[in-house]
Amino acid sequence: MTPFTIYLGNKNYSSWSLRGWLALKQTGAAFDEKVIPLYEPGYRKEILSVSPSGKVPALRHGDLIIWDSLAIGEYLAEKFPAANLWPRDADERARARSVSAEMHSGFAPLRAHLPMNIRGRFPGRDIPAKVADDIDRIVAIWRDCRERYGRNGDFLFGNFGLADVMFAPIATRFQTFAVSLDDVAQKYCDAVLAHPNVQEWTRDAEKEPWVVDYAEF
Repeated sequence: MTPFTIYLGNKNYSSWSLRGWLALKQTGAAFDEKVIPLYEPGYRKEILSVSPSGKVPALRHGDLIIWDSLAIGEYLAEKFPAANLWPRDADERARARSVSAEMHSGFAPLRAHLPMNIRGRFPGRDIPAKVADDIDRIVAIWRDCRERYGRNGDFLFGNFGLADVMFAPIATRFQTFAVSLDDVAQKYCDAVLAHPNVQEWTRDAEKEPWVVDYAEF
């Protein structure tokens, strides 16, 4: 098979890169990866050389470039149906796509106020009302999916798939900022953080030398 290369931002801070990488890792395909340190001199030019949007992640497969995490996930789901990135049941698949798209397009207050920083631990940070609303909605999604579809595993639709990929950076944020969760949400969050692929990414993030000031408190 034509080899894959995925271009990423810093593993400690780049939530969208985590999503693209997890989707690719879940397929079991071999791939190369290139980390482009964000906000370092020349980073913008380097990203534009591999991604027409000027953003990461970007996935190269032969002559094809796919940018945007959700588009990468959809492409990989088509290429690797045996990986079960989406649920096989049509109704469950529609639900998984809905919650993934909601994560993809929403929750701006949470993203801004609780940025991803895997190495960091910042308990006690204030939670404004709009961020609390985002947290409540995410927890509601998790509870609903676990209750309806999670009977065959530890994740939103049983097995680890693209819906979990989309929410994985939220699990890291909840850990970083010690967000208080109910038992169902905390158990799900713990399962995501314990997933071997998330653990591998975390180990790499902890070794990175770069510091992005806006995500440090």
